[in-house]
Order: sequence, then C-alpha cells, then structure tokens
Amino acid sequence: MTVNPDITSVSERSKDFLNLAGINYGSRLLVGTGKYKNLQETRSAIVASGAEIVTVAIRRTNIGQDKNIPNLLEVISPREFTILPNTAGCYSAKDAVRTCRLARELLDGHSLVKLEVLGDEKTLYPNVVETINAAKTLIEEDFQVMVYTNDDPIVAKELEAMGCIAVMPLAAPIGSGLGIRNPHNIFTIVENASVPILVDAGVGTASDAAVAMELGCDGVLMNTAIAEAQNPVLMASAMKNGIVAGREAYLAGRMPRRRYASASSPIDGSFF
Repeated sequence: MTVNPDITSVSERSKDFLNLAGINYGSRLLVGTGKYKNLQETRSAIVASGAEIVTVAIRRTNIGQDKNIPNLLEVISPREFTILPNTAGCYSAKDAVRTCRLARELLDGHSLVKLEVLGDEKTLYPNVVETINAAKTLIEEDFQVMVYTNDDPIVAKELEAMGCIAVMPLAAPIGSGLGIRNPHNIFTIVENASVPILVDAGVGTASDAAVAMELGCDGVLMNTAIAEAQNPVLMASAMKNGIVAGREAYLAGRMPRRRYASASSPIDGSFF
C-alpha cells in the first residue's frame, strides 16, 4: 500500500476530498432514506451521519410524483444535500433506464444516478448482464452513472471502462449486515481502479465501515445498518466516525503483520 504523501497531518485531512462527477465532498459516507420510522427520524440520522450525498429509491419514495403524500425533499432539500436517485427495485435494464429518466425529469435535469439492476428478490444480487446493458444506455444519454455490482474485479473493471464514474461492489447481500465477506476481492478492485470505489450493501456496524476504508475504498454507501439500528441517530454518528477512522488508518499505512512477537520497546542500548 502506498501512503499518500500529501496527507501528513490531521489538519491536512481537511483537504482529503471524495471527488464524484467533478465535485469534491468532505464526507465519504453516503446514506439512504428507506426503512426509517418517519421523515423526521430520516433527517435526524442523515444530519448525524455527516453525509453530503443522500440516495433515494425513485420507485419507492415520493419526491414529487404524488402531491397528496409527504415529499421527502421537504426534509432532505437538494439545496442542502446532493440527491442521488437510485434504481432499487428494478429487475431489468429497461426498467432501470426508465427510472433514471424519471429521476432526471423530477430533479430538473439531474444526471448523477446510482444504477442497480437486481437478479432476484431473495438474494438481491445484481444481474450483471442487465446492469451492463443499462449502464451502456445511460452513459450514451449523458447520465453520470455510479453502479452497484458484485465483487468481481473483472466486472468492476469492465464497468469502469464503459464510462461509469464510480463502481460500487457489494460487501454482502443488501440489508444483510454481514460485513465485508470477501475483502481480498474488494482490495483487488480498489488497487486496479482509476475511478472511485465505494462499498455498497452489507455493512452492519461501524467496524465494517472502517474495514472498507482501510482496504482503500473511497467511500461507503449504507442504509439498513443505520435505519434498523436500535438508535439510528447514534448509529449514524458511529458510522461517520468509523469512516473517518478507517480512512485515516489507510492513509497512515498500517504496520506489517508478523508471525511472531516483536518487542514494543527496543532492547538495543538497554541499561541492564
């Protein structure tokens, strides 16, 4: 692992931005808006997380489609957060593309989207073939695509080559809370990427978020881990701190692993 020579002090960490679609973000934590008890809890948790990018399932969340029910954007304003529409619940490229087009219309030409095309309702694993087909169409239509995929390094590289601005491999199945099941694949994706890599799905607690960042990921997207915690607002704060700790540990460069003990205090020059 190569330590970033430009990040040499805590004060310089303030310059360590996540860049997506040409915009710098101070937070590397992206959060969702589903599964909360109400809109006020949604807002409180998001504020506590420090996230600047909030993802919204267009097929499941009202952001203006229905004038007769509460609008999420009344508590999560686009003036305050970057809204990241996603295609959760789509099982074909056709449905995913249609959903992104709707999001663009509802959000006044917004082009940044999170693409996910699922394979089945039980596992919610991505359908890679349909994902690639949808990504191709969306890129041709000038969408800026952040893409959810499995943890296959070959697929990740192909999605990057197509023009996706960020690749988002799963850590474990959506909503499982199992943590990072295959850190070796995630690390391989990271070390071969030239676009941001963000872990998406499977995080359960703050230590999972820290592990993702220690592997070199550029960020983490989560929803269920916060929303289904016994105290979502407190968990959101914990996730924020986990992201920061993991990122700083990655930049610092961990000590080498050793098979045997190594004395903490040097013995050279001992008095007796």
